[in-house]
Amino acid sequence: MIFETHAHYDDECFDEDREELLSGLQEKNVGLVVNVGADLETSVNSVELAKKWDYIYAAVGCHPDEVEGFDQESLNKIKEMAINNDKVVAIGEIGLDYYRKEGKDFIPNQKTWFRKQLDLAYELKKPVIIHSRDAGQDTYDILKEYITSHKDIVNPGVVHCYSYSPEMAKEFVKLGFYIGVGGVVTFKKAKKLVDTVAQIDIENILVETDSPYMSPEPNRGKRNNSANIKYIIDKIAEIKGISSDEVERITEENARKMYGL
Repeated sequence: MIFETHAHYDDECFDEDREELLSGLQEKNVGLVVNVGADLETSVNSVELAKKWDYIYAAVGCHPDEVEGFDQESLNKIKEMAINNDKVVAIGEIGLDYYRKEGKDFIPNQKTWFRKQLDLAYELKKPVIIHSRDAGQDTYDILKEYITSHKDIVNPGVVHCYSYSPEMAKEFVKLGFYIGVGGVVTFKKAKKLVDTVAQIDIENILVETDSPYMSPEPNRGKRNNSANIKYIIDKIAEIKGISSDEVERITEENARKMYGL
């Protein structure tokens, strides 16, 4: 069965048909889904989805693009959600995003809340879902600092929607992180991600859609959903020279191990 490790079904683009879509995913071999928060509101939404649907779990946290309005009270609310809901399986998505570069203090502010949320994950013994865009080295340095100072972490988490080099992926793997592979791997110009998948062990890979974003071929440009993971799995199987069934089985085992399910 397919384990969808990263989706955003609380997004408003699902408002018209969310119930219908979510009620049909298991018939399409999607067995488990983690719905991921990006701020307080979407974290609350993720928890509510997890309460309503048996096969959906939640992650709570603040995305780097959303940290400007984030404060200690916000972090306390994230903590309360994680403690009080047994279907919260991770802190995320958290990390660094230097793509927009808005404001002179955006990098220090992102780093501050990245570290604070990592500390929360350690306190609660939960894995982290890492968002990293145009910030590979800083992300790696902070995660290395995190792992080095907490030797007892068993399943650190995943670098979601991986976009850097195969060499850097190997360094994240050495720290204990999984590499999240989504629809980009099916794109014609996705050489770096294809090479990454080729060069790291299948035991270090998770599959994801980041729905509603990043639809794989042949549905590129359309609203994404977890049923499209089959195309991602098929591409990984092609790259690895193994069956799609094997990729599905191993990536499910990987995700269950990381999320403790």
